[in-house]
Amino acid sequence: MKIMAVDFGDARTGLAVCDRTEFLASPIGVIHEHDFEQTIEKVAIASKEYDVKEIVVGYPKNMNGTIGERAKKCELFAEKLAELVEIPVRLWDERSTTVAAHGILNQTNVRGKKRKNVVDEVAASLILESYLAFRKKQAASEQPAGE
Repeated sequence: MKIMAVDFGDARTGLAVCDRTEFLASPIGVIHEHDFEQTIEKVAIASKEYDVKEIVVGYPKNMNGTIGERAKKCELFAEKLAELVEIPVRLWDERSTTVAAHGILNQTNVRGKKRKNVVDEVAASLILESYLAFRKKQAASEQPAGE
């Protein structure tokens, strides 16, 4: 099943999708938009264009597990997006994905303006990879022993 991950931001929102086998998560771009409602509409359009069957929105809980202002805004984003699309929209814990994305970009020596343009889609890919790993682990634990 094709799944799309969203790293929602006030100015830039990163998107990533996986293939139908849920093996490979790939960045598909960044939505440059400051308007909350417009961002939601653009994500809904992208979900149709890529024919995804589920959307995972990064949920930036605080490191201690509490819900801050940013997480609340992502909750509202996911809620409004769910009203526009006819597929499931889920929140997925994304603690440290932006930090990890910066680490990856450091390793690959991506700097300056180019870095600013790709960090959000790399973060969306990391969110999706985490979610896919969870789904794979969950499916494996549901199989009877010996299979």
